[in-house]
Amino acid sequence: MPKTKAVTHADLSPSRPRSALSSKTGLFLMVLTILCGLLCFILCLIAEATRSRVTWLSSGTNEDGKEGKYECIYSGSGKTPLLSAASAFLGLAIIMVVEHGYMLYAITNSPPSVLLTWEPHDSASAKSLKWHAAIFFVATWICFAVGEILLLIGLSVESGHLKNWARPKPNCLVIREGVFSAAGVFALTTVFLAAGLYLTALRAQRISQDQENVRREVIEAAVLYASPPISPHLTTIPRENPIFRENQNEQPSVLVLQAALSKR
Repeated sequence: MPKTKAVTHADLSPSRPRSALSSKTGLFLMVLTILCGLLCFILCLIAEATRSRVTWLSSGTNEDGKEGKYECIYSGSGKTPLLSAASAFLGLAIIMVVEHGYMLYAITNSPPSVLLTWEPHDSASAKSLKWHAAIFFVATWICFAVGEILLLIGLSVESGHLKNWARPKPNCLVIREGVFSAAGVFALTTVFLAAGLYLTALRAQRISQDQENVRREVIEAAVLYASPPISPHLTTIPRENPIFRENQNEQPSVLVLQAALSKR
């Protein structure tokens, strides 16, 4: 005989969807976002350390004995800072799109949380979560935009002297010191603010689930106490084979009549 397994309350409870913020996929994307932010920061530091510099040289003296014009040459072609900055630019953009796209998909496919509803009777914690989420969202995209703009400036400058970089020129355009480092700081700040937004949304979802569970329990208790008690249903059982019983009662009287007739 096959063994039967008892059904528990955990088996009857709805399973958590894979797109939920608290799933392993969401946690993996959040860790990946932070690691990519650290990588972008390191790439920005590499671009800062290898950025092109300018050396000014004098072209000699004129016939009048005065010094000639000054010309500049670059310290390198700028390929290393260009590749580092481009990798940081693309990596930060991709991870931000993927992380926010997943959060948007997970929130839209989950029950409404306290972040999506604004009611006058909301608790202080719910209002605080809303303000925190709004601040994290705005600050994340501001830092992201500033970091990407700084990286774009660095890319445009470093890509201007890939060829003939060792030839003296009257004018040389270089990136200012600290631009790539500032871009790396903004990239790192962006991923940490995105992590704060994720944790805020996750906390709001858990609070919403707790409120839904409490509301369901209250409704079930109200229905249970409001319904009247059910009286037991009494059923009557009919007599079994009444004709057979009547024949049994009449059988002795027939025997008495037959005995009387035989005596006569």
